[in-house]
Amino acid sequence: RFQTKYFQGKYGNLDSSLISFGPCQTPTLGFCVERHDKIQSFKPETYWVLQAKVNPEKESSLTLDWDRVRVFDREVAQMFLNITKMSKEARVESVSKKEKVKQRPLALNTVEMLRVASAALGMGPQHAMQIAERLYTQGYISYPRTETTHYPENFDLKGCLRQQANNPYWAETVNALLSEGINRPRKGHDAGDHPPITPMRAATEAELGGDGWRLYEYITRHFIATVSADCKYLQTTISFSIGPERFTCVGKVVTSPGFTEIMPWHSIPLEESLPCCEKGDLFPVGEIKLLEKQTSPPDYLTEAELITLMEKHGIGTDASIPVHINNICQRNYVTVESGRRLKPTNLGIVLVHGYYKIDAELVLPTIRSAVEKQLNLIALGKANYHQVLEHTLDIFKRKFHYFVDSIAGMDELMEVSFSPLAATGKPLSRCGKCHRFMKYIQAKPSRLHCSHCDDTYSLPQNGTIKLYKELRCPLDDFELVLWSSGSRGKSYPLCPYCYNHPPFRDMKKGMGCNECTHPTCQHSLSMLGIGQCVECENGVLVLDSTSGPKWKMACNKCNVIVHFFENAHKVRVSPETCDLCEAALVDVDFNKAKSPLPGDETQHSGCVFCDPVFQDLVELKHASMRHPMHRGGQGKRQGRGRGKGRRPGGRVNPKKPKDKMAALAAYFV
Repeated sequence: RFQTKYFQGKYGNLDSSLISFGPCQTPTLGFCVERHDKIQSFKPETYWVLQAKVNPEKESSLTLDWDRVRVFDREVAQMFLNITKMSKEARVESVSKKEKVKQRPLALNTVEMLRVASAALGMGPQHAMQIAERLYTQGYISYPRTETTHYPENFDLKGCLRQQANNPYWAETVNALLSEGINRPRKGHDAGDHPPITPMRAATEAELGGDGWRLYEYITRHFIATVSADCKYLQTTISFSIGPERFTCVGKVVTSPGFTEIMPWHSIPLEESLPCCEKGDLFPVGEIKLLEKQTSPPDYLTEAELITLMEKHGIGTDASIPVHINNICQRNYVTVESGRRLKPTNLGIVLVHGYYKIDAELVLPTIRSAVEKQLNLIALGKANYHQVLEHTLDIFKRKFHYFVDSIAGMDELMEVSFSPLAATGKPLSRCGKCHRFMKYIQAKPSRLHCSHCDDTYSLPQNGTIKLYKELRCPLDDFELVLWSSGSRGKSYPLCPYCYNHPPFRDMKKGMGCNECTHPTCQHSLSMLGIGQCVECENGVLVLDSTSGPKWKMACNKCNVIVHFFENAHKVRVSPETCDLCEAALVDVDFNKAKSPLPGDETQHSGCVFCDPVFQDLVELKHASMRHPMHRGGQGKRQGRGRGKGRRPGGRVNPKKPKDKMAALAAYFV
């Protein structure tokens, strides 16, 4: 309810009336977005494959597979090609024949039925479940909601099979099984709920029609296959050598089709017949060539693959899995593409990325699995119901409150993807990664967004942002921007990247250049810091180099501003320090016509706090800080003690003895 109310009406193109969260539904969407992210980040690699053909007879050829499979180095691949081309004959190194078995399927449960319905019949899980329920209520199949894949010992398998003896599609197979004797189904999993899904009475296509018949036909064929014999085939593997390189070809011949007669889609594919040969035989090489290929990204998840992942991670039950998948489709988080593949929409992607940004456990399957384990312990009598309930509610309550407090993180992603303001945002500064212009989005929370890198950078709030002289950060090459709270307030430059990713250990997220400890950058605290703040304990007064001709220095922690040297032509922070208070000295250059210095002097260097020449030129004020979100908020007024000593860049903070502090405070007031 919270996220729906928060985002509804705020963005015009969400295309979803309900923005829902669920401990099963959201991890289900998470699987789809995780696959999408892998596809987006995939970088194809080129590789080479050596393909050889031999001619066992004049008019026939046999394609061989290279034992090395592939190599990723063109020159190495070319070397192997040159070596093998030197040999005109392929020598048979070994011939092996092995009888193999393809096992008949386990009895049918709900999850497997839904997987097949989606992958083979093209039915969505919810639709397939509705059809199965209708077939059950009409008496054609057994109860369709079951996790069991094992028939009980007293189940009348022959009785169910006899009912299918007259159906023209499988009558021959059924009668053969009844006369020769059925095979006992494989031992599966007994969940203790209901027997596997089984046809309970005969039906025709005319009776059921459409999707009803297609699902019934699959259930019946699957049941007949479970009591049929396994499929047996003979696999022949011939190993060849062409020069020093080894090649192989494999052939399969079915000896007993077994259950594949009733489920032909599981049958062993027909392959080219292998020649009769023995070790040491030689065959002429018809062709050897190098094939250049590329690795390909994974495809979007199919519904069948998603069901498998949900079952593996304990997300949902046989009854609820179709509901969760249907929810993420109906709420426009994913769209069903051809092949019933699930492609996340922008809304689905932003939701999942937002959850990851705020609290990854909201989208990971772990929290739901943990709850399921607790429920199992209750069922086994190993855990107290009330304690588990209280503990689980407490976890979700805490997660909810944290989510509410952190919603701005998701809002940033939402606005970039959906708000028309994001589309109309103005290019402001260049990204240090791609050197393209980033868009400045003014709507709260204001931020910069690079559409090329798909990165969003938070900015200080409740002020104006503009480009800072096209200067760049020496650490990451991002163009600096200037934040200002107005003519009466503070202003400072900042690097968008450093503001979000602090470059030094003693820095925190949300610090501008006036708190940056870079030792040589001309915009940093190290180069522009003057002395310890006269009010708060931890702040440093930093020269605002953009404030001329109404020069000022401002505390980088609280709202103290010191105006000085009005109409000065230039103000610079000197590397030298005051002998009395250890604050940095200031070099001031005035215009000759407006110089307040005695004797018509235009230049003077001294301490802002101690130099008697500067005393009449310094004025303390408090910035009108309208923004509670801004770092520092209202200044700490209790700080009157000693400073923390030496500050970055080699300069030191003023010592601020008590008698001097009292004198300074009295003077400024």
